[in-house]
Amino acid sequence: MDQIDTSTPHSARVWNYWLGGKDNYEVDRELGAKLAESLPEIIDIARASRQFQARAVRYLAGVAGVRQFLDVGTGLPTANATHEVAQAVEPSARVVYVDNDPIVLAHARALLTSRPEGATDYVHADLTDAAAVLREAARTLDLAQPVAVMVLSTLGHVADAGEAAALLRGYLDPLPSGSYLMLCDTIATPETLAGSDEYAEGGAVPYVSRPQEVLGSFADGLDLVEPGFGSISLWRPDEPFTGTPVNQWGFVAAKP
Repeated sequence: MDQIDTSTPHSARVWNYWLGGKDNYEVDRELGAKLAESLPEIIDIARASRQFQARAVRYLAGVAGVRQFLDVGTGLPTANATHEVAQAVEPSARVVYVDNDPIVLAHARALLTSRPEGATDYVHADLTDAAAVLREAARTLDLAQPVAVMVLSTLGHVADAGEAAALLRGYLDPLPSGSYLMLCDTIATPETLAGSDEYAEGGAVPYVSRPQEVLGSFADGLDLVEPGFGSISLWRPDEPFTGTPVNQWGFVAAKP
């Protein structure tokens, strides 16, 4: 396994810190605390992202009848992981996780255990190599059948919007009609843009916040699931939402 770099912050471990986890190092905690001080909303964004993931996976496994999930840039395992939510609805669901951090790999192998009716697997790869990810995922998933591709709080690692759109097509184009894209990311506001700058200055791999119209354009050619594209706080909440919607927007959309 690759050597774990404890001298440079890593997004999966910083995110884990924001979620209140313990699978992080001092360098991650220092950057996470600094950014949370200047952009307090980041804690709400991290939690809202996990809640959106659970609601969307539950919808896809239940209402939409999806049985296969490709979770790209999964991060460190937490409660309500994709396979736990999906298999609670449909025990035969199959889930493949993708990340490139060795500590994520170590935890995934230990913790991401499937129900016997279904399957889980972990691909240690860079999200930008869609062909390699799909090739490895095909050991567990039947790519001739619909797959829900999940890209949550991850696409900001691809700075160029054109490259990001091409990358998403690289995942979806080989998949059949009835597949889905589940996507969310932080939209550009003066505060989140400043946070992105501070994050990069802290030594982590840069992460961009995009204008909402750019993020929404990644659903072009797909059929949006109601309520469409908007703050993830408002995407099919389990209870009527009160408060301020987070500046993380997203959607679930089907490939026609």
